[in-house]
Amino acid sequence: MKILKWLTSGFKTNQSLLNAGLLLLRVFSGIAMAFAHGLNKIPPSAGFIESIGKLGFPFPVFFAWSAGVSEFFGGILLALGLFTRPNAFFLTITMFVAFFIRHAGDPFAQKEKAFLFLILFLFFFIAGSSRPSLDEVIRSKWLRG
Repeated sequence: MKILKWLTSGFKTNQSLLNAGLLLLRVFSGIAMAFAHGLNKIPPSAGFIESIGKLGFPFPVFFAWSAGVSEFFGGILLALGLFTRPNAFFLTITMFVAFFIRHAGDPFAQKEKAFLFLILFLFFFIAGSSRPSLDEVIRSKWLRG
């Protein structure tokens, strides 16, 4: 019966397992964003800046840097669980632009990665960080009371 209970139970019965799963999801998605997508945008190339301008954004240099900083540094901070919600917010906006504007005319198979990251970052914006995280350290040590 224990196996059946384990196979059919959710995370209500095992908070440690939930935190471990959320930690893996947060760390992987943050590192993947930082090193697979953000690293090559710091500094932004002339081609990337030009593509931002062609999307209709004013100040394409600013928005190219914003995307690169959000993807690289925001991804690292998300992986660490430091200021998870603000970083997830900016990453959500960046992936929203990637999915709905940059790849708007592409087939879904080409833009599904941006959509998946969008949903992941929206989740972390809503849920915040899990344990363990640097956010939890800040909450427990400096925000007691």
